[in-house]
Amino acid sequence: HEYTESNAKFALSVDANNEALRTYASNVTAKRQRGEPTVPTTIGKEKAANPFLRADDPTLQKFVGHEGDVVATFAEVRERKNRS
Repeated sequence: HEYTESNAKFALSVDANNEALRTYASNVTAKRQRGEPTVPTTIGKEKAANPFLRADDPTLQKFVGHEGDVVATFAEVRERKNRS
């Protein structure tokens, strides 16, 4: 199954100012429109774009309301994903 596009849309909802994520999401959308798979990817791209791997990023922490708290940031991102 191809979940990358929906995951990218979610990621943008919690990390919209992340330029690496915006580029990644745009590329994913373009690939899906052409009927191409979005995998495999690299750990480098995931670390730059995936909010679950960026809970230590101060910008993401601030956006989700948990500045300085990696665990609370991760939990908040998980909760928002559960509700999406």
